[in-house]
Amino acid sequence: LLAQLTTVGDVSQEAFTGRWWELNENQDYYVAVAEDTSKRQLLGTAALIIERKFIHSCGKVGHIEDVVVDGAARGQKLGQRLIDELVGVAERQGCYKVILDCAEQNIPFYEKCGLSRKEVQMVKYLDR
Repeated sequence: LLAQLTTVGDVSQEAFTGRWWELNENQDYYVAVAEDTSKRQLLGTAALIIERKFIHSCGKVGHIEDVVVDGAARGQKLGQRLIDELVGVAERQGCYKVILDCAEQNIPFYEKCGLSRKEVQMVKYLDR
């Protein structure tokens, strides 16, 4: 499923399991999933990473990452439900805001989810 979003790379079952348990033990990392339980099929996923700050009275910021819904399942509002779930988690965890980066063509979707455009994303890839 993540391959519909970006390059996943060569991830062995052992590496996947190790990373899963590492993230599972991290109190500032959450994964939301949409699943067709009758088919045992993952339809969508998104992650929330909580950043602990010194500013805003030692506040917290939620970063939403890796949002993807299977191409065959799009149009069912699964992406919006994933975003809503993670925004709710961020709110319950005391975050003062939630942010994410997205491609220009995805801006209308995220606006429907209640987010608004602000400033500019910058990146420097360290693996290239």
